[in-house]
Amino acid sequence: MAIISDFNDDAPQTTPTNENNPSPQPPKPEENKPERLVPNKNNGLDMENYTWGQSLEEVTINVPVPKGTKGAFIQCEIKKTHIKVGLKGKETPILEGVLFKPVKTEDSFWSLEDGSNVSILLTKVDRQDWWKSLLEGGPVIDTQKVEPEPSKLSDLDLEMRSTMEKMMFDQRQKELGLPTSKEIENQSMMKKMMEQHPEMAKQFANAKMMGNKMG
Repeated sequence: MAIISDFNDDAPQTTPTNENNPSPQPPKPEENKPERLVPNKNNGLDMENYTWGQSLEEVTINVPVPKGTKGAFIQCEIKKTHIKVGLKGKETPILEGVLFKPVKTEDSFWSLEDGSNVSILLTKVDRQDWWKSLLEGGPVIDTQKVEPEPSKLSDLDLEMRSTMEKMMFDQRQKELGLPTSKEIENQSMMKKMMEQHPEMAKQFANAKMMGNKMG
């Protein structure tokens, strides 16, 4: 007796699913992160229509304009979180956007230099942080590669300057094998005490001699 099978080799095979163990989902592609660019010598970037740089306290922007441009034709609006720079009669601004971080408008200024360059100074609200970009959504710099200017003693207040000078003096003294400022101070105090109390000086000298003999 022949057995007829309904099985068809060409039929698509299906895999039963388990509600308790759903099939694994493919990994989601990583979000595109903006490329971090090497900052220019002023810790900013050189853009097509302008350049910008920064210190911890300020942001500077230089916008070239046609030679002979008068200040009356410059449009420069500086707001806490927004900036716009352009020329009167031109529909498209040279620079416009939301600033990366807030600035102090009362301490921010612009000027026209040599009739060919708009120089802008923005004072940061947060003076302890480097900006990654001038504008939100703009090119990003690698803040690990910024080069802060070395602090000058003349820029420090009197107390901090005195502390720094003392530390520098002590470092030089140690390198030369000489007493530090604290050791000099202790020696001076000891000398003054000996002069005021001669008997103490004798006792100290005798104790030192006894110690040398025992050694």
